[in-house]
Amino acid sequence: MFEPVLLKNIDMPDGHLLSTYEAGGGYKALAKALNEYTPDEVVELVKQSNLRGRGGAGFPTGMKWSFVPKGADKPKYLCCNADEGEPGTFKDRIIMERDPHQLIEGLAVSAYAIGAETAYVYIRGEYVTAIRRLEQAIAEAHERGYLGSSILGSDFNFAVHIHCGAGAYICGEETAMLESLEGKRAQPRLKPPFPAVAGLYASPTVINNVETLACVPHIVMRGPEWFRDIGPNKSPGPKLYCVSGQVRKPGLYELPMGIPLRELVENHAGGPLPGRRIKAVIPGGVSAPVIPESGLEVGMDFDSLAAAGSMLGSAGVIVVDDSTCMVNVATRIIEFFHHESCGKCTPCREGLNWVVKVLRRIEAGEGEPGDLEQLEMLCKGIFGNTFCALGDGAAMGLRAALKHFRDEFVTHIEERRCPFH
Repeated sequence: MFEPVLLKNIDMPDGHLLSTYEAGGGYKALAKALNEYTPDEVVELVKQSNLRGRGGAGFPTGMKWSFVPKGADKPKYLCCNADEGEPGTFKDRIIMERDPHQLIEGLAVSAYAIGAETAYVYIRGEYVTAIRRLEQAIAEAHERGYLGSSILGSDFNFAVHIHCGAGAYICGEETAMLESLEGKRAQPRLKPPFPAVAGLYASPTVINNVETLACVPHIVMRGPEWFRDIGPNKSPGPKLYCVSGQVRKPGLYELPMGIPLRELVENHAGGPLPGRRIKAVIPGGVSAPVIPESGLEVGMDFDSLAAAGSMLGSAGVIVVDDSTCMVNVATRIIEFFHHESCGKCTPCREGLNWVVKVLRRIEAGEGEPGDLEQLEMLCKGIFGNTFCALGDGAAMGLRAALKHFRDEFVTHIEERRCPFH
């Protein structure tokens, strides 16, 4: 039976306190890293584990760390992306609210590995409880000597700062987040240069997600072999799945990477609501293309979902049952992306505006022949032509809805009404 690792403290009433974290072996990984490994050896441990970023892209974490130049004459920075703006995603919030020291230890070990002495946690401002818990945890860690100068008697100095965002989805994109941290308008940067070379304040910067950083202390303590033995070899480890929507037991589940989507939804999350059938599942937040009920045998890992035409993304699993209009779902999702577009590039700014207009017309019973072809043409113009992945996510999601549920779009146009409402 799989034993939770990342969520082992979340049900404890005092799981957010340092005393609880230490009682469970907390900060032993930091001590082990400082006493037994050089920074390069910690990077190598993470490389050997095959840990892939849990924020959405799935890029190998150890490889990302290795891109940081060794002889840079500028300070190095570590940034934690805790913005978590993807609809259907709440895993990082739970870690920060109920086990914040796990994140802080992950930050400290990761900063030691890349040679950084300063970290910023970029957190969405609506996460009030998480912000307070992190502030308390940082103060506790400072007092106990896990943060500050000469940590645990070593020559490693490290400080963590919290920066609250203002609720912009685009700040989940790493370079837009860096722009916001610098006090500028949050818009993606043109790459290269990549953040590892010229990131925050034009200095070498590593950006990792909360869940990614939380995995690092466990890899140091248990070894890369332990991590690789969980789930598929190409994307192993424990994984946090956020399940919401029309399902009996929504919640946060820690399970091995690669678990079949059907098993996650029907066994762990209890299946559809009484009297209903599953129509589709969005597997990775609204950026991920929808998967119809017939495709639910797919494994919940980066490669399996990519082969199935979708993506793991943030593992925000949204269940849709047979009472739901997929035209309405597609419209709501594209409205969200249109609203959150930063407006920097024309394909995203103008293309999504036209997509929303056409979808609203179809949903209102005013669709015309040729509208679906126009939507496909607009998706083609957006996909692959934008500064960041926001436009790509919107286009991929709409393409999947048109592919798997085209009959519902056709019915809206031909009958000039929504058959579900």
